[in-house]
This record gives sequence, C-alpha cells and structure tokens, in this order.
Amino acid sequence: MFPYSQSVTPAVRTHMDAQVSFMNDLSKSMFKSFQQMCDLNIQLAQTMLEETTTATQQLSTHTRPTEAIGAVSARAQPTADKLRAYQQHLSRVAADAQVELARVTEQHVQETTRTAKALADEVQRVATEETERGMRNQQDAMRNFADPFKEITQRYGDGQRNQNDGADGNVNVNTASKQPATPPSATSGRTTGGAAAH
Repeated sequence: MFPYSQSVTPAVRTHMDAQVSFMNDLSKSMFKSFQQMCDLNIQLAQTMLEETTTATQQLSTHTRPTEAIGAVSARAQPTADKLRAYQQHLSRVAADAQVELARVTEQHVQETTRTAKALADEVQRVATEETERGMRNQQDAMRNFADPFKEITQRYGDGQRNQNDGADGNVNVNTASKQPATPPSATSGRTTGGAAAH
C-alpha cells in the first residue's frame, strides 16, 4: 500500500496496512454520518427560516391582535411537527452511524487481530534471537577475558617444569653439543702471540 524502508519487516508492514485500512474505513463512515447530520441541520435551518418568513408575512397582514394570535397558533403545530421530524431523522442518522461503525469494525477486526498476532510473534522471535546472540557474545567475551590468564598460567607452569627438569640433572645432550667449539688455530695463535709479547 505504502512504500516502506528495507528495515521494516513484512509483519510490521502488513499490520500497518491493516491498521491504515481500518482507520480509513472508520473515518469514511464517521464523515458520512457527520455529513448527514450537517445536511439535516441545514434542512432544519431552511425550514425554520421559511416558517418564520411565512409567519412574519401573515402577522404583517393582520390588523387585529386576535387574528395575529390565531395565525401564530396556527403556525405552532406545523413547526412542532417539523421539529419532531428533525428529531426522528437525527435519531435515524445516529443509529445508522452506529450500525456502520459496527460493520466496519467487524469487517476489519479479524484482519487486524491476525496481523497483530503475526507482529507479536515476529517481535518475540526477534527478541529471542537477540537475547541468544547477546548471551553468546557475553559468553565469548568472558572466555576471551579468562583465556589470557589460562595462557599465562600455562606458560608459567611449563617454565617451572623445564626448570625442574634441568635441576634434576637431566640435561639434554643435544644442548651440550650445540655449544660452539673454538677453532684450534685461534687458540694457538693467542698462545704464541702471548708468549712472543712477554
């Protein structure tokens, strides 16, 4: 119905469309009832204006007070009948408005309820996923926070074992053989050179 951004989920979109459709139909029915009431009020005002004009003309033509009172009393009954008819029309418009509002509500309540349930399910699913994701991130962060201490402890423990192995006399033969040997020519040259200098 309306263009939405990509971040709006389909459940939100259908629920909003159902709500907008419901509000549109509801406002149409209310405006229709309001228009009927306005038309009825305009009709009453026109009728009362005509009655007043007719009564004024009749009063102006009568010269005796008794004739004027008779003319006014003769106009009272039709005016009361017209006011009663106005009241009946107004009651009918109000009843029709209630029926129309009930019809619109009944027509849209199932769709709105269905989309609201779908939206609630979607929100619950997303909230559950976000909670699980947050818990996993928190557990990973705690593991990463604890791992450096394990690594340091493990290094320290391995170093202690190596020192203990060396203290027990278990010297590796390969480490002793890897010490650099002094070339024989370098040692003899130092000795002869030293003797010559003395």
